[in-house]
Amino acid sequence: MVHPSDRLTEDERIRLIRDLSSEYANARVAIPRSKKPLEFNADGTYDKMQWHDDALTMGQAARLGDKLQITKVTLDGDHMILEINGGLKSGDKWYKHVQVGMGGMGGGPVAGNDPYQQAGTTGTYIDLRFNKPMENLSSADVKKILAPVLDFDKRTAVTLYSETLSPEMKQAIAEKHVLVGMDRDQVLLVLGHPDHKYRETKDGVESEDWIFGTPPGKVTFVTFNGSKVVKVKDQYAGLGGQVGGPQ
Repeated sequence: MVHPSDRLTEDERIRLIRDLSSEYANARVAIPRSKKPLEFNADGTYDKMQWHDDALTMGQAARLGDKLQITKVTLDGDHMILEINGGLKSGDKWYKHVQVGMGGMGGGPVAGNDPYQQAGTTGTYIDLRFNKPMENLSSADVKKILAPVLDFDKRTAVTLYSETLSPEMKQAIAEKHVLVGMDRDQVLLVLGHPDHKYRETKDGVESEDWIFGTPPGKVTFVTFNGSKVVKVKDQYAGLGGQVGGPQ
């Protein structure tokens, strides 16, 4: 089936993904594990019997009242795929075998503090089906649509954590800007999970780069020294994947 193209602007797409990624909710119903995304319609309806059968077959990703997290958001035509609690995967992540290059140099296997890297995950996926092109859509709209199954409490764990931060950090997180001095948790709040990670040791000092975005378009490099961000750099990659921009 060919999905109709969405009518979201690039800013709307970026805002949707960033505002929903890493967000927390409480399950209003039992959420089954499923390798195939659980279908949920934009009018708030879904096949309750199918979800029930999936829970009997695969078990539950979240019980009634459990807190869960959206760990990835993918927009695909008239569909929005929400990865819940890391999805349903084995422990062998694809990126453990990927070599990532920085500045034309080859690097070692991707590594890092991804909580889903070291072990398999027992989450699931929700396929939010609009059945028409998405347009003028905000994260608040999505949360309202998902209200029959997910309760996005105004005081989520993210909100409670944010209240402990300095005004400067709160503003940066609200505006989706990474600042030098942020830790990994704060970067996850701003940009979600990175597309790639790269770690190297130079002169006895270990650094780690989190890479957000894929060519063509903007690619953001966030460099950690220890637990803190020491450098943030935006570059632009063309169709050939060559990253360019200010050095």
